[in-house]
Amino acid sequence: MSIAFTMWFILAGGIGLVWLVRLLSLVPVLRRRCILKPRAYQGPPQNAPRISILVAARDEEDNIEACVTTLLDQDYPNLQLIVVDDRSRDSTPAILSRLQRQGGSRLRVVTVRELAEGWFGKSHAMREGVAVSDGDWLLFTDADCRQLSRHTLSIAMCEALTQRTDFLTMIPMLETRTAWERIIQPVCSLVMAFWFMPDRVNDPEKPTAYANGAFMLMSRRCYEAIGGHEHVRNRLNEDIELARLAKTAGMRLRVVENHGLYQTRMYPTLRAGWRGWSRIFAGALGSPIRVATAASLIVLLGLVPWASLVVAVIGLISSSAGSAAPWSTALAAWGVVIVLEQYVLARFYSVVGIQRVWSATYVLGATIMVAMLVNALFKVLGATTTTWRSTTYRGARAVEVPDESTRAPRPPAQPVVEPGTPL
Repeated sequence: MSIAFTMWFILAGGIGLVWLVRLLSLVPVLRRRCILKPRAYQGPPQNAPRISILVAARDEEDNIEACVTTLLDQDYPNLQLIVVDDRSRDSTPAILSRLQRQGGSRLRVVTVRELAEGWFGKSHAMREGVAVSDGDWLLFTDADCRQLSRHTLSIAMCEALTQRTDFLTMIPMLETRTAWERIIQPVCSLVMAFWFMPDRVNDPEKPTAYANGAFMLMSRRCYEAIGGHEHVRNRLNEDIELARLAKTAGMRLRVVENHGLYQTRMYPTLRAGWRGWSRIFAGALGSPIRVATAASLIVLLGLVPWASLVVAVIGLISSSAGSAAPWSTALAAWGVVIVLEQYVLARFYSVVGIQRVWSATYVLGATIMVAMLVNALFKVLGATTTTWRSTTYRGARAVEVPDESTRAPRPPAQPVVEPGTPL
């Protein structure tokens, strides 16, 4: 047997061992998962602290009504909902105006006309919302999130208080309607889970920090201690940066999952997923080394086994009877590796709410994701720009390059409270 075949078998053994270790470690990891569900509801916490809910909305006419109405329908007894209309150009302002009239004193609408110099849009909008809030706790959520239960906020607040948490993140359930969503979302979620394992985030002794902007519940004391959005004003992934600041400051972080409390539909099309996930990877991983490492691991552990299996099949078919043995051995070796890989992936797909059968599309999803990571690498290096919500950015931490069609050249105006909005 040639040296090349020997090295090839060693590679198969190494990759197979990695997937075996992942399989063996998956069981205790799944056992330690904290999943909040409606059936765990025991009522709002006693002496429920005041919660201010902050939602930044820019051109969200398709989502904002479901977001606002399901938040206002929460049974939590002491809440304030603040929606910041961030320079919307669609019917979002009209929808919010109508909802404000219907929502009464619990809903306040703030309108941002211009973007402050040196700020990214979402962080700026959230800062303006916090400025008019009065809650002891702050819940930051997204306009494309929809509550599935009236008890979401009560359950989350009870969890935070019981666990003595300063900063609670609840991972959303992902709504996937198209084939592309089911192909891409699980693979991207796998990368995020690898880099930001909840066990490590929840351990005060570990430096790993993570938060998901879809649901970030933190005490005002925590928010003020880390300097609020001022310190993340020009970061693409302000949620993870806030979590890093909080953990560095000694605050207690906690990441939990949910089943039946709330959901979001992230990116409905391949194009939207490409742009959105490239932006997330650029901001979350942050450095060229981490982005390149993530791409390399996906290629090595996810794609090389399938490429090797194809090579082994072709070699076996084209070989003569006397030289078929090495190819048969290679086929068996890489077949075992793929069985291990697919079993682990099937378990993970069910964890993120995708039917296990879709794990068969992992190769396609992983290929697309490697391309996304390469795109993210260019963004981190500042070689390409990121356009998000009609605004263009260069680099994961760079100062914003404004879209002149939506930004005035003068200093930013103060937030404007719509006429008739309750104080």
